[in-house]
Amino acid sequence: MKALLFPILFFVIKYVLADINPIVINGKYFVDSVTGDPFYIKGVDYQPGGSSEFTGKGDPLSDPEICARDIYLLQNLGVNTIRIYSINPDLNHDKCMTLLATAGIYILLDVNSPLQNQHLNRYEPWITYNEQYLEHVFKIMEHFSYYNNTLGYFAGNEIINDKKSAKVAPVYIKRLIQDMKKYSTNHLNRVIPVGYSAADDLDYRVSLASYLECADSNIGMDSTVDFYGVNSYQWCGEQTMKTSGYDKLVEAYTNYSKPVFFSEFGCNLVQPRTFGEVKSIYSDAMYKTFCGGLVYEFTQEVNDYGLVKESSDKSVTLLPDFNTLSLQYKNVQTPTRKDLNLDSNIVIANSKQKNFDSGIECKRRYQNIEIEGKIAKDVSANLIYKGVKFKKGHFTDLNADDLVVKHDIFDENGVKLNKEKLSITVINEMGAYVLSNETNKKENKKKSSANNASVYLSLLVGSLFLSLFLQF
Repeated sequence: MKALLFPILFFVIKYVLADINPIVINGKYFVDSVTGDPFYIKGVDYQPGGSSEFTGKGDPLSDPEICARDIYLLQNLGVNTIRIYSINPDLNHDKCMTLLATAGIYILLDVNSPLQNQHLNRYEPWITYNEQYLEHVFKIMEHFSYYNNTLGYFAGNEIINDKKSAKVAPVYIKRLIQDMKKYSTNHLNRVIPVGYSAADDLDYRVSLASYLECADSNIGMDSTVDFYGVNSYQWCGEQTMKTSGYDKLVEAYTNYSKPVFFSEFGCNLVQPRTFGEVKSIYSDAMYKTFCGGLVYEFTQEVNDYGLVKESSDKSVTLLPDFNTLSLQYKNVQTPTRKDLNLDSNIVIANSKQKNFDSGIECKRRYQNIEIEGKIAKDVSANLIYKGVKFKKGHFTDLNADDLVVKHDIFDENGVKLNKEKLSITVINEMGAYVLSNETNKKENKKKSSANNASVYLSLLVGSLFLSLFLQF
């Protein structure tokens, strides 16, 4: 029995010191793993430079000064989640992930990129579904699963978007989901949800959702998706639930057993955008079906969806949509546990929550998609068995200067904001803060002592609980 003491105390130490709670799944909702409160995504799609221009030399989370600039702006938007489309796991992301956690912001991460051996070919997936590709996927998982603010992984984005891809790709998406979940269970410190982001195409969106939700005995009972993202641009300008077709979206996913959310939204056919759909997404007409969403997109690219415009000197200018979205998000009241009738069970933070299948058996056929393809079973077996030896991300200490914005920010009228006042607001204290003056150092020392006392008290309570447990 005493052999249990060290692992349990280590668990208590490890997670008392981690001040941002992992998000897990309770039925068809995301919840805070410590409090049990529902977590609704209020987010932005974030890939400065555009996902198609990704080269791997840098990525959205590899430059701490750019991160500090943008996290300050994300906080002003009222965002709690960002989605990143392409990442290089070989780069260091510790400081940016710590800054995001400090600001209370989670990430949803695509495991694919445009680079060779880093994505599925939608028309010939059998060519690209190989060990090199899977090694890239598993490296991302190895690296990012150790950050508590990694909310989930997208196994694919709009892979199925026409008749040809619908004929050959669905079974590969389902197999990738299974391989990712198996790898996670076998090798990672916690299980992070795996989902898919669907194209805005009614011919495939709903049928693919049903196929990814079901348990397929031919592929594996753990091949069910954990969440489903919908890319939708159907609310344009002044609309209502009915005129936009949002009522039909709710109808389509009301009985879906997994969390559903908008992985992209924000039509730009009518400008300036008003983001009137935000009020509806978080209203009682939708919040029992949709768990929020992410606006497309943070930086201005050629497709004209940006909230900010980045210049070559790394300064940014706010665009009109920035302030409009900020007002919409800040007026949102997300539902409570009582609103959703969630039970009061609280999940232990970062425990290896199992991803159970939906209990829904797959049908023999699904409208407009083909599910009869065969995949060699041994493609992923070696990597899943042995694992990928790769560096694990971890939160790191910050100093006060890390939180300060070092690049110029201009409002939509071109007026420069006062840089002396621009700094990330600390929501979660993720590391030791080395402050610049003696007074602040003394205050920080007092705070550190208080935090340490809190840790020791938690350890004492844990030890007493353990002692009582062992007596029985």
